[in-house]
Amino acid sequence: MIKRTLGNSGLDVSALGLGCMGLSHGYGAAVDQHDGIDLIRAAVDLGVTFFDTAQVYGPFTNEQLVGKALAPVRDQVVIATKFGFAFDDDKRTGLNSRPEHIKATVEASLHRLDLDSIDLLYQHRVDPDVPIEEVAGAVKDLITAGKVKHFGLSEAGVDVIRRAHAVQPVTALQSEYSLWWREPEAEILPTLTELGIGFVPFSPLGKGFLTGSITSTTSFDASDVRSTLPRFTEEARIANQDLVDLVSAIATRIGATAAQVALAWLLAQHPWVVPIPGTTKVHRLQENTSAVDIDLSPEDLAELTEASAQVDVHGDRYPPQMQQWINR
Repeated sequence: MIKRTLGNSGLDVSALGLGCMGLSHGYGAAVDQHDGIDLIRAAVDLGVTFFDTAQVYGPFTNEQLVGKALAPVRDQVVIATKFGFAFDDDKRTGLNSRPEHIKATVEASLHRLDLDSIDLLYQHRVDPDVPIEEVAGAVKDLITAGKVKHFGLSEAGVDVIRRAHAVQPVTALQSEYSLWWREPEAEILPTLTELGIGFVPFSPLGKGFLTGSITSTTSFDASDVRSTLPRFTEEARIANQDLVDLVSAIATRIGATAAQVALAWLLAQHPWVVPIPGTTKVHRLQENTSAVDIDLSPEDLAELTEASAQVDVHGDRYPPQMQQWINR
């Protein structure tokens, strides 16, 4: 697979990464560990070199899975993980980015991932109780100690990005971005361009919605986070269907799938954008990675861009208790 560089950092990764969360967390029951290892190694065979996990996924079990799966190819891949939540008996209890907590939990991540150094360490969510300068300083200390190589932020606003970058250069910002959620284009992407920071879109397929496989009649198990998201109510899915229909129509016209078109559109936005779609199925993994070979015409790109701008997306991204963690 072709490589991309995250901003001005010199960190080269495959043009598409693999979001590993869904193997352990968020979209129903965790996959069998053997199956999860097989899928991650299949991604390596397809040329993926960028793998995304976090302490909170599980919690903790996803880091263990990723570490075990990638141990044989450690020198060929880039592993990203995240800190920033507090835990009580393996239950998430809120945010915590105090420097002492960061350093302690990073030691635990290193152990679970079986690493000497984390390639890219994100703050998972901005902690309003801890100045971002202190957070960036703690990660800078970890980089100096050789335990971390690059610093990232997730769901951070422009002010936080600038203040963090002034203390420790930020390699990448991770936030939601897709044809279904283009809010980062207003302020975030221009700031990343100015500062030379890469962008790692999560949910690049709209948590599955842009693939066309989710309809108004789809039901979600209680263990699936989409059962709690306002954007996935039946009414919202009906209201948002027009965008999926457009993506599917263009996909049919060019002999691709809707997922491939949605990913190809993202890849065409900037050369430092690296989406991280997740999946639990090898055939979907193969489908997604093939998106790097699709060149949308200027006319297709314009049609997708203009049409998606006209869509009034119904439903918030998260319920209130999760929405409060988004820094803007």
